[in-house]
Amino acid sequence: MASKRPATTATTALLGVLGIVGTVACSASSGESAAGTTPASAPVSVSAPISAAERESGPGAPGIGDPDFPTDGNGGYDVGRYRLRLDYEPSSRHLSGTARIEARATQPLTGFNLDLSGFTVRRVTVDGRPARFDRSGTELTVTPATPVRNGASFAVEVTYAGEPKPVRGSSNLGTYGFIPTRDGAFVTCQPNGAKTWFPGNDHPSDKARYDFSITVPAGLTALANGELVGTPRTTNGRTTFQWRENHPMASYLATMTLGRFEMRQGRTPGGLKNLAAVDPKYRGELQHLYDTSGRVTDHWSTLFGPYPFSSTGGVVDDFPAGYALENQTKPMYGGFAPDDSIIAHELAHQWFGDSLSIKRWRDLWLNEGFATYAEWLWSEHEGRATAEQLFRRNHSAAADDPIWSYAPGRARADDLFNNSVYTRGGMTLHALRQRIGDPAFFRLLREWAAEHRYGNVTTPQFIALAERISGRDLDALFDAWLFTPRKPTAW
Repeated sequence: MASKRPATTATTALLGVLGIVGTVACSASSGESAAGTTPASAPVSVSAPISAAERESGPGAPGIGDPDFPTDGNGGYDVGRYRLRLDYEPSSRHLSGTARIEARATQPLTGFNLDLSGFTVRRVTVDGRPARFDRSGTELTVTPATPVRNGASFAVEVTYAGEPKPVRGSSNLGTYGFIPTRDGAFVTCQPNGAKTWFPGNDHPSDKARYDFSITVPAGLTALANGELVGTPRTTNGRTTFQWRENHPMASYLATMTLGRFEMRQGRTPGGLKNLAAVDPKYRGELQHLYDTSGRVTDHWSTLFGPYPFSSTGGVVDDFPAGYALENQTKPMYGGFAPDDSIIAHELAHQWFGDSLSIKRWRDLWLNEGFATYAEWLWSEHEGRATAEQLFRRNHSAAADDPIWSYAPGRARADDLFNNSVYTRGGMTLHALRQRIGDPAFFRLLREWAAEHRYGNVTTPQFIALAERISGRDLDALFDAWLFTPRKPTAW
């Protein structure tokens, strides 16, 4: 996320250097029973008898295992694809949807949880058969008619409706999730806001592919990840847009941002599909967003390796979020016109954060430190301040500056987007570059992105790769920059 960090003292100084202004980066049903069927094409994978041991294994865990976010995500299964059919009416703020979740059991399942906040759940089926379900907080607990065997593929369908409610007032996160706007919705979900508009496994360690069918009043545009499938169809005053993201994606990167937009579509100079969209208030920024997104994407492709997705671009909406989010293939800029440094940050995330995603939130510096350092590399590429100059300006902060008391290698759940995760995370990479030299450093970035393309990573994995490529023991460097709550004096 660019720039979800608040403009604290150190950040404000850096933003001044880079010329960035105005940003840093219904009641639920309970205990209902469901009835009905799904289409005959739903896979039926539980046909063999279930052993007594499997029946006794119980449901999947209500959390995926991230100790800092213990209720996020769910255990016992891995999602392969979400198929979301969504209908939204901005005037009433009413969303109705059917989510089909195609998954594989990673243990014998007598039941499992999905993350869902609010809404009335009307019906749940598993492999086309009615399933029992209960609600508790943001957990939707599903009990299938027949237990699911370990390793079996299965499909869940959830029909639900209500008014989406974003997450508000969270510590240094502001408002996120499904955010209604005057003409539609601004949808940015980091870290765990996907559950505000569809049921799923809401944690980045379970990535999946997505199909979206979004129906809105005629005259509005619905934007989602990936590429548009076919031509939007209008019937009885409502238009349906179908989008598909065929590359694995973390749930917090999914979007269905909608409203009135002016768009430009084409290809980058390197030949990649490029789509830029802006609220009419920002029509003067459309060309800059389109051109800069294309130039930045092509440049990062030469530095970080091939672009991992099938399209690039960005969206500026008229919601004063004051931050941007690297939604996969379509970064979102909330209520401001992004300059090229912010665009560079968000598009670097397509490699570091989107294709290569963290396995646990404490390793967030692997997203934000990398994207911040990419801002510095872009500045250098454009003939402005070099990465070395920006590093030294930030390192000149006094020893009692708050950035030094927050060790970025373990992001805190109650202060996830602290400036240290961004700036000190970026400084860690520059200190590493100085230690191992440019050839090894830029080889490391390319191999890191290639080896873990579409996968999930942790900090120890990055340290191990850096030591393998450089042939050096780097424990002291990483300990000083990532894990020690004081200012590093040597590197």
